Amino acid sequence: MIKAVLLKIFREGVGGLMAFVSYIFSPRKVKRDADAQKLANEKAASMSMYQYFACPFCIKTRRTVRKLNVPIEYRDAQIRGGEHRNTLEREGGKIQVPCLRIDDGENTTWLYDSKAITAYLNQTFDPTAQASDTASV
Repeated sequence: MIKAVLLKIFREGVGGLMAFVSYIFSPRKVKRDADAQKLANEKAASMSMYQYFACPFCIKTRRTVRKLNVPIEYRDAQIRGGEHRNTLEREGGKIQVPCLRIDDGENTTWLYDSKAITAYLNQTFDPTAQASDTASV
């Protein structure tokens, strides 16, 4: 019991420190013209990120979202019995973070792996990746 409590305190402390350092050394945001930013904002409106504040994988995905300059809604899934945690379990099928929920109108996709989330966001919102995709065609 004491060991579990000490481990939780250590994990929360290190995670909080990582979040603080990540905030101080935030990546630079992508610059877009007004029309491109409006389009990115519209795409991002159908997305939400379920996350824990101090989770290192969640910090990684938050840094990607910040770098790509997209307004994705963050939902705290850490609170036991909380609305977002219950939604994640009920609709997503499991409690695992980070999780990107993508609503395309008819279907909802739940991406659970931080690498998959980062790859999806880069493919969808990174103007340099999109330019290289069209140049290679």
